[in-house]
Amino acid sequence: MSATYFLVRLLRVLVTVWAAATLVFVALRMSGDPLAALLPADLPQEIIDTYRVRLGLDRSLWGQYLSYMGALVQGDFGYSFRTNGPALDLVMERLGATLILTASALGVAILVGVPAGLLAAVHRNRLPDRAVMSLAVFGFAMPNFFFGILLILLFTLTLQWLPSGGFAGPLHLIMPALTLGLASAGAYARLTRSALLEVLAAPFMETVRAKGMPPGRRIFVHGLRAILVPLVTLLGFSIGALIAGAIVTETVFSWPGIGLLLVISVAERDLAVVQLIVILSAATMATTNALVDLALGWLDPRIGSARRSAG
Repeated sequence: MSATYFLVRLLRVLVTVWAAATLVFVALRMSGDPLAALLPADLPQEIIDTYRVRLGLDRSLWGQYLSYMGALVQGDFGYSFRTNGPALDLVMERLGATLILTASALGVAILVGVPAGLLAAVHRNRLPDRAVMSLAVFGFAMPNFFFGILLILLFTLTLQWLPSGGFAGPLHLIMPALTLGLASAGAYARLTRSALLEVLAAPFMETVRAKGMPPGRRIFVHGLRAILVPLVTLLGFSIGALIAGAIVTETVFSWPGIGLLLVISVAERDLAVVQLIVILSAATMATTNALVDLALGWLDPRIGSARRSAG
């Protein structure tokens, strides 16, 4: 892979982050005066004006934007209205919990979805196939918040096996990870099934079968290797779905991550924190997609060559 190939992907990441930063800046400023939510309504106008000057809200929108972008370039993400501390410190305190949740949910999605898709493909048009595909559609269609509430009703209120919220140990992770991961598991199951069926019908598999290789070995040696490309592609898309789903899941289970922090910050119009979380999410998704793009070029040189020629 050439240096130009890497530079183009890096430029796309930077443009994506800039676009996200610009859009969230404009959206927050156009949605109303942040001081209306920050300060009491009966506060004297002189004090309100003092806060407005201190926070830079007395300048024009263009002036605020230039100051905001200049600060971002220097690594200054602003201060939280609620805590008067750096927004970056507040987000970093919550980031670890979100990483644990999303990594666990991704593990659930892969460890449940891929074997289920293999089972469905091997037993095509039979009971296991229909059962797996029905559950996959159910998991994909079920809203995160509703599924999470069902788990709380079952495992907390009825069986009293698991805590309903917070983050104090491994038991607190089980229900949030299942809620977030099983929705993506359905997508992995459907993709694995369709990709494996296509591979099993390929001419080279007939040759392998004619040589007497057992069915299980054909699937795991040749089948799984052939479906790596679509699975890696789905991995890039599922990261974005997990980030979006974490907002709802963390709220349902009071999980102390950046998703719950985003909900609180939006309600209280804590601009710097909201902006930083959106920028961080956009950077994560753009970087992940760029890494997936590079991985696809490594797994299948034909894809890398086609994309390099396309720019």
